[in-house]
Amino acid sequence: MRRPRHHPASFAPARRHLLVAGIASLAGVMTPARAQQRYPIRTVRMIVAYPPGQAADLVARLLAQQLSTMWKQSVVVENRGGGMGVPAMMAAKNAAADGHTMVMATTGTLATNQSLLSKLPYRPLDDFAPVSNVIMAPLLLVAHRDFPARSLSEFLTYARKPDSRVAIATPGQGTSQHLTLELFARRAGFGFEHLAYRGSGPAVIDLVAGQVPLMLDSVASSLPHITGGRLRGLAVTSPQRVAQLPDVPTFAEAGFPEVDGMGLAGLVVPAATPPALVQQISADVRRALEEPSLRAAFIARCVIPDPRTPEDFAQLLRSETAKWANVIRQAGIRIEE
Repeated sequence: MRRPRHHPASFAPARRHLLVAGIASLAGVMTPARAQQRYPIRTVRMIVAYPPGQAADLVARLLAQQLSTMWKQSVVVENRGGGMGVPAMMAAKNAAADGHTMVMATTGTLATNQSLLSKLPYRPLDDFAPVSNVIMAPLLLVAHRDFPARSLSEFLTYARKPDSRVAIATPGQGTSQHLTLELFARRAGFGFEHLAYRGSGPAVIDLVAGQVPLMLDSVASSLPHITGGRLRGLAVTSPQRVAQLPDVPTFAEAGFPEVDGMGLAGLVVPAATPPALVQQISADVRRALEEPSLRAAFIARCVIPDPRTPEDFAQLLRSETAKWANVIRQAGIRIEE
């Protein structure tokens, strides 16, 4: 018996159906792996927890300008100062988790507030997704030019005298400068009188005027007065010496490698932001931070570019949180709310 012959054309619709289905299936496999989400599609808001002119604000504005160029979308810096950064963090926490709102957060808002404040309304490592660190800012023990000690070892000889309780200023209670000072005093074995100012500016003014003998400050705010001969740097907290202060040793060189307090500033977004989008933004931020002109602008302001993957940034935050929680507990520091 002869088998019935089927015209090849009778299979055409089925073939076309299978072909279309196969292409659709392949596209479905390839899209998540190879295609990036279109981002950003509108203006990006970068919240900063400090007033205009402070270090985190200057860093944010430089980075925002670079990202605006890369993304061909505006990146607008929004300053929400005060309240130890809590209002800024809450504004970011409650924003849409679509990558168009981020916050330039710092050591205080991400690592130390939870140990300093008993009723913190956000959880740094749960309510936010780390994107990338941006900079590390070295700190500096700086003295008025008439202070008798001209080196860190001479300072310790002076500060360790039984009747000595040297006054040292910081920009405020619970700041990176204050906590690093507490860490140094415990490791080096000396007592001090803490003069907590409301910001770096007023403290530096009194230091230059001789109303205060010493201060733990950011390098950037003290540098003009050091180069002008009004102040003297004793030691910096960075791993290497600061290029603008080649004669000022690090704390590690002076025998205190554990005194490595550095202020950080990095970007986080609301926790519900899709992980793939977080990775995409992080890659763009890290690419921006490798731009020679931006790196040069940061280094000129005495801060160190520090791009990190989301995973590395999260690890840094966990480490900083644990480290400073121990210092805060030992020193008995508590901020009145």
